[in-house]
Amino acid sequence: MARPLRVEIAGGWYHVTGRGNERRAIFRDDKDRGRFVELVGQLWEQFGVKVHTYVLMDNHYHLLVSTPTGGLSGAMQWLGVSYSVWFNRRHGRVGHLFQGRFKAIVLEGGTAVVEVSRYVHLNPVRLKRLGLDKTMQRAARAGRRTTEERALIEERLARLREYRWSSYRAYAGWESGPGWLDAKGVLALWPEGGERKREVYREHVEHAVREGLPASPWERLEAGMVLGGREFVERVRKGLQGNRREQTELRRLEGRAGFADAVAAVEKVKGEKWESFRDRYGDWGRDLVMYLARRRCGMKLAELGAALGGLDYATVSAAVKRFEGRLNVGGELAEMAKRAEKELLNAKM
Repeated sequence: MARPLRVEIAGGWYHVTGRGNERRAIFRDDKDRGRFVELVGQLWEQFGVKVHTYVLMDNHYHLLVSTPTGGLSGAMQWLGVSYSVWFNRRHGRVGHLFQGRFKAIVLEGGTAVVEVSRYVHLNPVRLKRLGLDKTMQRAARAGRRTTEERALIEERLARLREYRWSSYRAYAGWESGPGWLDAKGVLALWPEGGERKREVYREHVEHAVREGLPASPWERLEAGMVLGGREFVERVRKGLQGNRREQTELRRLEGRAGFADAVAAVEKVKGEKWESFRDRYGDWGRDLVMYLARRRCGMKLAELGAALGGLDYATVSAAVKRFEGRLNVGGELAEMAKRAEKELLNAKM
């Protein structure tokens, strides 16, 4: 089914997805879903793969897993083949059930894991009829709310809380969840809450339902396979093994741009030096540098704050989100940002 995944990390974290062939359903009813969950529950005992978060949709699934001793490829190949054979026998069909191999994104850990767990849990409400498809998400981040959208909030929350084929209810503390589900592994990475981590995590997820979903973490993905800071991306790059495809991805990870490159790109677009506009009140230049360094160079918030002279985590995060909202509106600023991104890309080619 799937050729071996080349990014194999002992102690690694992964977001794993599989989609139905031709986007067709891989789960036709609850019996199908129940069988798949049973198989997922065997990953730890048989392969030493911990499952931390899951959600099943009609034509795809999401898993957040960790591999204390490696071995993700074998585990996911077994899962896909075992379920496909069972599904085909039950429904009297032949041929491929899944659309090619599973897809796995390696995560740095820490806040990246928490962010992706929220992304996974929000899948049941990421629907057009609930006002949370991609187009409406962009409008919400730009501050363009409608009365209709506000009326949908309670329906979104109800679906999220009641959705059976997800680990969210276990995270929220409303049920114990299966014994093999390791929610504590993710909650331990959450920096707030103390003894109230489940409650704080629940509010973190449901805030997104009320206020509009945040930008997808995949916007910061490197080479289609890595989510993390520059040092982590470099470690993954060095660990890639080589067939032709991996060498192509390897080249995409090499020479990653940094803060100085983001500054140089904005300087070129603005036609003035960083020192001239960095602290100028109302100037968008510094926010664009932060946006590029965060979203296109993969810098961590703390790392970016230090590069900017000691700005705190919250200030940097708010500035980047505010700038993203302005970009979603379009106009001259969005065009300037595109030019700066192009300069940044050209500088590393």
